[in-house]
Amino acid sequence: MHPDPAFRWEDRTAMRALVTELGFGALFVATPDGPRVAHVAVVWNDDATLAFHVARGNGIARHLDGATGVFVVQGPDGYVSPDWYGLGPDQVPTWNYVAVELEGRIARLDHDGLVEQVDRVSALQEERLAPKTPWTRDKMDAALFERMTRGILGFTLTVQAWRGTLKLGQNKPDAARFAAADGVEAAGRRGIAHWMRNV
Repeated sequence: MHPDPAFRWEDRTAMRALVTELGFGALFVATPDGPRVAHVAVVWNDDATLAFHVARGNGIARHLDGATGVFVVQGPDGYVSPDWYGLGPDQVPTWNYVAVELEGRIARLDHDGLVEQVDRVSALQEERLAPKTPWTRDKMDAALFERMTRGILGFTLTVQAWRGTLKLGQNKPDAARFAAADGVEAAGRRGIAHWMRNV
């Protein structure tokens, strides 16, 4: 994460909320085959345990159980032109961003745990689509659902280290940060502009 303490994010409740909101990220693991990454949908089992699944045929799958992994969620980001600060010529361009890294031990779920993970991810995401009637696995043939879940493996990651970065221009005067947020938004990056205004 960013080395400047001004950008360090230590609010675990807020980091957990961002992971919930985005629901998707990259899981990195060192393997005998070299570093590997899987892109996974996640759901919290409790305050410090994520659940996810990968395709059984994914090359990373056989290396996950018992491994230490780093799950990374990237929130809004955007380029910041030094011209937007209004502070004169001696500024440099930068990139503002929001990110969370969660490091921990990975353990395989049994089949019932996998099914629960799939149900919880879909329930959380379907809820956001209201007023649409939520999809549930009850809409599928039970035997087909069972066959399809045999093609994936479920895991948990128990978080042992939380690292967050809020690089939002906090090292600049408020007026300069707000001016840069206006420029970022005008460039089409509304999400990071919102965070810059509300840090």
